[in-house]
Amino acid sequence: MQQHAVAPGRVLLDAEGIQRTLSRVAHEIIERNEALEDVALVGIHTRGVPIAQRLRRLIEERAGYELDLGQLDITFHRDDVHVRAGQAPRRAQPVVRDTKLDFELEGRTVILVDDVLYTGRTIRAAIDALLEYGRPERVQLAVLADRGHRELPIRPDYVGKNLPTARAERIQVQLVEIDEIDQVLLVGGEE
Repeated sequence: MQQHAVAPGRVLLDAEGIQRTLSRVAHEIIERNEALEDVALVGIHTRGVPIAQRLRRLIEERAGYELDLGQLDITFHRDDVHVRAGQAPRRAQPVVRDTKLDFELEGRTVILVDDVLYTGRTIRAAIDALLEYGRPERVQLAVLADRGHRELPIRPDYVGKNLPTARAERIQVQLVEIDEIDQVLLVGGEE
């Protein structure tokens, strides 16, 4: 059976490629943050959460220190979610998920973790959501894939893979924890 039968699109990263990529990102996080006890990983729902969990395990394996781990829901901070006076929304609205931040943000370096960086709007919403819970000393950004096409001045600190795309294309990340397979696909804009 061909890979295309599982999901339409060209495979850019397979399970081994994702593992290698996250291993490199974990190493960079250790290298750039001397005081790991002050660092926390916060995954952005949905696929940023398992990526943050994987990075946490990799960092613990290499540095012997388990970072604090949180998860962040950005639904009500997105600029494409609108409550319209009694009318149906123009677009399908995202599912609201849990935010879990069981640690103080003050004095910490918080590394926001997401799967794909595109326009920067998700990260802007994540920063807004995060700041409702406290004021970290620094906020960094780690992404599995950066596809370009920024609309806001957001630049990641840690990039797994730069994957330039056309605007009509999409990067689709599939993770075992959610999708039962690890792969990153390039999907054409015909959907």
